[in-house]
Amino acid sequence: MKAVLKLAAVAALVISSAAGVSAQEFTKGTVKKVDEKAKKVTLIHEELKSLDMPAMTMVFSVADAAMLAKMKQGATVEFIADRVNGKLTVTQVK
Repeated sequence: MKAVLKLAAVAALVISSAAGVSAQEFTKGTVKKVDEKAKKVTLIHEELKSLDMPAMTMVFSVADAAMLAKMKQGATVEFIADRVNGKLTVTQVK
């Protein structure tokens, strides 16, 4: 009986984790400018559903300066943005 309860608890945890991951979708964008000194990137992006924002061009901070290595002017990227300490920030990029 304990094994069944443990299995049910693990299954519930996995399902809730998967739901959290799918809540944020990657958005396609094109890199317009990279400012390594300021740790910012300008992106021409599609609609940001998670932020209720239409497609536009805007400047984002990056959560980790290492992300800028993946962002070259003119490159197409997929990213997740969120509000971090009140600033629009790219938190993931692929």
